[in-house]
Amino acid sequence: MANLKVKIAGMEFENPLIIAAGPPSRNYETIKRMVEGGAGGVVTKTISVKAADVPRPCMAAFKESFVNAELWSEHSPEHWLESEYGKISALPVPIIVGLGYTAEELTDLIPRTEPFADAFELSTHYVGRDLTPVLNTVAAARKATKKPIIVKVSPGVPDLAELGKKLEEVGVDALAAINSVGPALRIDLKTGLPYMGSDTGYGWISGPAIKGIALRHVFELSRAVSIPVIGVGGVSSGEDVVEMFMAGASAVQICTQAIIEGPKAFKRIAQETSKWLDEHGYSSLDEIKGLTAKKWSSRKEPLVKVNPSVDEEKCIGCRKCEESCVYDAIKVGPSGKAGVTPDACFGCGLCYTRCPVGAITLS
Repeated sequence: MANLKVKIAGMEFENPLIIAAGPPSRNYETIKRMVEGGAGGVVTKTISVKAADVPRPCMAAFKESFVNAELWSEHSPEHWLESEYGKISALPVPIIVGLGYTAEELTDLIPRTEPFADAFELSTHYVGRDLTPVLNTVAAARKATKKPIIVKVSPGVPDLAELGKKLEEVGVDALAAINSVGPALRIDLKTGLPYMGSDTGYGWISGPAIKGIALRHVFELSRAVSIPVIGVGGVSSGEDVVEMFMAGASAVQICTQAIIEGPKAFKRIAQETSKWLDEHGYSSLDEIKGLTAKKWSSRKEPLVKVNPSVDEEKCIGCRKCEESCVYDAIKVGPSGKAGVTPDACFGCGLCYTRCPVGAITLS
């Protein structure tokens, strides 16, 4: 079995699957179930100096995405300190305490929660996208503790590399990318009203729909900084974990899939990750970490045409490639196998991703 252990900022994780701050880490009982289900670590649901007034309804699941109007914890810091953190800190995994949001709030919360934390995660989702307040907030947190600090960045930052480097300069130990994407609107066709109970009816998108955005952030940040980057957004399978590590991630966080599938998601995803590594001849996640950047120099020039070819032994004649070829360049012939007309082919590459059995390759 491949080795799934990872180490981040001095913390050792049995596997790279960390419970993200959110409903799956809303209290001790929920976290305990997730850890028993196979999670390698936890970020407790973010708290602030006051409990959040979370709107209802606040979660909705769709085929391609998940929409939420969640805020920080609906429980007060006093509740967490008196009833949750003590039990959570006794669990056999690294405990990362989620905190927000301003410099003043963090200066108040960090000393109170520090006895229970192996590290802290600070979300910039509600701090703003101007770098100055984000950096000032993080600098205040850095002065308040010597324990590791992870900063969770939001999508849409104009210059990710600049943000990553400046956060590293102020003493951040790791980055997590990304927060959910939005605001977004989904309407219930039965009522004509938004699914979310927020004042605007808006929510935030997570799940598979944002994985590509998260990967881009992980890829860019990991090339810009020397500190670890944790991939967050759309991780629902072992292949998603592998993709995050190839982009440069040192671990991943999971929230939406843990809500949809429950605690068993962690064991399943860990097993799928290990199986993929075994089947592809890798003994650890370290061997694939940052693989995309390492292979970048051998990448084909973007404007050079790619040429698809079909392995007839693998082809099952499903016609998915034919149906989606707008250039009419690939067809299933009388033999029941797909064939390419090179002169008609534009080299878009779509057929490669449509083939369910890997019969098409690009050269």
